[in-house]
Amino acid sequence: MARPLKVAVQMDSMESIKPDADSTFALMLEAEARGHLLWHYEVRDLAFTTAGESVQLAARARRVAVARPPAELYRFGPAETLDLAGMDVVLMRQDPPFDMAYITATHLLEQIHPATLVVNDPRAVRNAPEKVLVTHFPELMPPTLITWDLATMRAFRAEHREIVIKPLFGNGGSGVFRIRPDDENFNAVLEMHFARTREPLMLQRYEPAVRQGDKRIILIDGEALGAINRVPAAGEARANMHVGAEPVSTTLTARDREICNRIGPTLREQGLIFVGIDVIGEWLTEINVTSPTGIQEIARFGGPRLEAAIWDSIEARLALHAETASATPTLPSPRP
Repeated sequence: MARPLKVAVQMDSMESIKPDADSTFALMLEAEARGHLLWHYEVRDLAFTTAGESVQLAARARRVAVARPPAELYRFGPAETLDLAGMDVVLMRQDPPFDMAYITATHLLEQIHPATLVVNDPRAVRNAPEKVLVTHFPELMPPTLITWDLATMRAFRAEHREIVIKPLFGNGGSGVFRIRPDDENFNAVLEMHFARTREPLMLQRYEPAVRQGDKRIILIDGEALGAINRVPAAGEARANMHVGAEPVSTTLTARDREICNRIGPTLREQGLIFVGIDVIGEWLTEINVTSPTGIQEIARFGGPRLEAAIWDSIEARLALHAETASATPTLPSPRP
């Protein structure tokens, strides 16, 4: 880029960063290495105001500098009110759950995008929660059910016998249950879920291949550029690193590439620059677009530094937007 970019990072508290695992931290380090300027804020710091015909989306933010340990992990400047329309880029990187607060944030950020590039596109994120976007590619999925109806769930279990139950808008493996054919907790799990929420459940056929790992593949602008396998811990059905899964080196199979080639154009067209998909055996189970993780693990096992590829893509989109804007002819004002 010809000049440093002004980058606002919408994320959770900086105190929660795990420097050896956090993808957002890696993206911030890469931005600084390129000379870009960083600000940090949390969703609760957003404020949208109107005055007549004018609108403003602002955030109570702080300039931030980041570094790898043993250096100081991050250093804040003073708090300031940041007009997000004056930023070049907003990285929307707060963790789910994908609830009404998350959805509201996408509506607010849509007010400034694409003049300010929001990554990922807030409208696409809102329309593509992880366990719903995947249903647009049913031929790539294991048998799946999304419903509120208990009788339909019981019929799905009777057909497939061993299943996995997932909250539709959860994350990190929270609330995910493997239900075996003889498991007596099925009804109790349903009762517990619907006692605390009105959201539907997702049920999928259990794939034994998960014992060999749940592969996380990173796609950047629709292209598969790296992968890591996550092997569940002993006695654990979930393959999320949040719950102790072991990351191991992996390569892309022909089936993996078939899946990525099938979904890649849709991701690119929708402005989903940084996406992580989950593949178990032969089947695509999720498309993660909110705050995907895995880029540090991929690099640790000898893979590419995907944070560099992500920033290359962001900078290319900004350059294309600038060229398009400068090429748009200005119509002359009508004579009085």
